[in-house]
Amino acid sequence: MPGTASPDFLALQVRDLQRSADFYERRLGLEREPGAPPGVIVFKSATIPFAIREPLPGTDLDAGPVGVGIAVSLRVGDAQLLHDNLKRAGVAILMDPFDTPFGRTFMFQDPDGYAVAIHGAPPA
Repeated sequence: MPGTASPDFLALQVRDLQRSADFYERRLGLEREPGAPPGVIVFKSATIPFAIREPLPGTDLDAGPVGVGIAVSLRVGDAQLLHDNLKRAGVAILMDPFDTPFGRTFMFQDPDGYAVAIHGAPPA
């Protein structure tokens, strides 16, 4: 039996691809990778590619809370600055910033209701 591979791609299924792309580009500063397949926007990211995509067949994002049981975390250079910018822009902050072994951390809600955690640079 082949060995289990580590996670190598993360995509959130979204209701409105352009609205979500605008959010992640404008509010988080992500940049698109060229050449994504139709219905998918892949962002430039290190370690694990991050994308948003149109829902897969049979997926009803309105059937209940999106992402229940899944934790999505993104690393940024300055978590406090990003938090302050998102809060000023009216983005729902689900958890205020606090310090962890992974760095300054907070959680916000994206346009589709996903809870996304942000980790800053870990302490030196």
